[in-house]
Amino acid sequence: MFFYCRSQDATDLLSEDLVMVEQRVEPAKKAAQIIYKKLVGCLQSQQGLDSERRMKKLPLMMLSVSMAESFKDFDGDSSIRKVLEMCCFMQNFLARTLADFEMKLEKEVLVPLNKLSEDDLPEILKNKKQFAKLTTDWNNARVSTFSFSQDQYSADLYHFATKEDEYASYFIRLLDLQAEYHKASYEFLEKNITELKESHSHTGDSSEEKVFGEPLLSHLQSCGRKIAVPIEECVGMLLRTGLREEGLFRLAAAASVVKKLKSCLDSGTVDHNEFSFDPHAVAGALKCYLRELPEPLMTFELYNEWFKAAAEKETDEKLKQLRTVLQKLPTENYNNLKYLVQFLSHLSEQQAVNKMTPSNIAIVLGPNLLRPRSEDSLLDMASASSVQVVAVIEPLIQYSKSLFPEGTGILHKSWFTVVKTAINNFNYNFNRITSRILFLPIPKISKRPLSDSILPSPLFSSGRPSLSKTDR
Repeated sequence: MFFYCRSQDATDLLSEDLVMVEQRVEPAKKAAQIIYKKLVGCLQSQQGLDSERRMKKLPLMMLSVSMAESFKDFDGDSSIRKVLEMCCFMQNFLARTLADFEMKLEKEVLVPLNKLSEDDLPEILKNKKQFAKLTTDWNNARVSTFSFSQDQYSADLYHFATKEDEYASYFIRLLDLQAEYHKASYEFLEKNITELKESHSHTGDSSEEKVFGEPLLSHLQSCGRKIAVPIEECVGMLLRTGLREEGLFRLAAAASVVKKLKSCLDSGTVDHNEFSFDPHAVAGALKCYLRELPEPLMTFELYNEWFKAAAEKETDEKLKQLRTVLQKLPTENYNNLKYLVQFLSHLSEQQAVNKMTPSNIAIVLGPNLLRPRSEDSLLDMASASSVQVVAVIEPLIQYSKSLFPEGTGILHKSWFTVVKTAINNFNYNFNRITSRILFLPIPKISKRPLSDSILPSPLFSSGRPSLSKTDR
């Protein structure tokens, strides 16, 4: 009979299994509370922020900024500067990785632990107290109320028992996230420290082939390409990630990332995934390549002729004169300028989003494409970045389909651009690596570009409007 329970406490009314479960509730609440507070104390960023805002407040990011400010005082050839630039890039990456880790930690561990310690378990303990009170005063309580309280408390304990494995998994997830974070950081550090040591130990080694600062023709001959490596690689990456990026080519990227990308382009080991998050760095590397060419893409010889053609008032006559000057370019310069200008035209089609009109693009890229032979005089230096340069570059971009008729509609076939670039680069890099292993020079024509015939887009054709010998 029920009256037999009169002298018993609440625990005596539970089954043996539920008594064991009951004994775990209070320790579980205590563990969840303590570990939650300690984990929050381990965070280096503020809770509730997105990844970018977290990263800006991290000590690692502040260290990266300090390194960036420090290496500016060194000249470009200083080994300290080069190492600091690389360290700056690496600390930035580590800060980003840490911010992502702490966001996952908050979402997948801290939030569930807080709910467990502040909502779920306190509710069970509250029902326990109510059940204990009704058990003590059972003579004054209605049987129906007592039975309901007992049933509710028993159901809470059963629910806790079924969820205990899930609660334990919160701590396993903590370890998983820590392992992922430390593994990603370690692999990144190991790879880049090795490269940094190799680069540092071979500073000044003239045997390493370079791309930046090399004459266009000699570079194309050495790698068997029609389009220079930095132009084709950077355009390929920007086609995928940069067309809608506001201020592309206008906004500066972190110097350390640009430096890293230039080094990868020099060595032929570009990992597109590593730089895809920063299209401004890709655009910056492309600008550097154009600026560092010993002779600009539009040549010293034709410098004045470009200005003369652009000075024509009537659009039709201006385009006619620009076509004439284009035909005077060396074939390699023409092909690369066509490839670049058609990409820039494609970029300007997104001007409503990226704010880069043909005029804006001409302002920021013009001085890298067209400059005088000598910049000794202030007048020459001023003219290299004057309105005249914009007047030349802007119509090239604006009327690219008319000026380069053999390339009409090119970059709308960007997938073929990406595929061709990937295959060409695999062949090129394989030959470079094989040649180094065998201690042999890289063959001049060891890599053949993918045949243009398989591509519907004429972007990669080397053809140009034919002229008679008298025209040339």
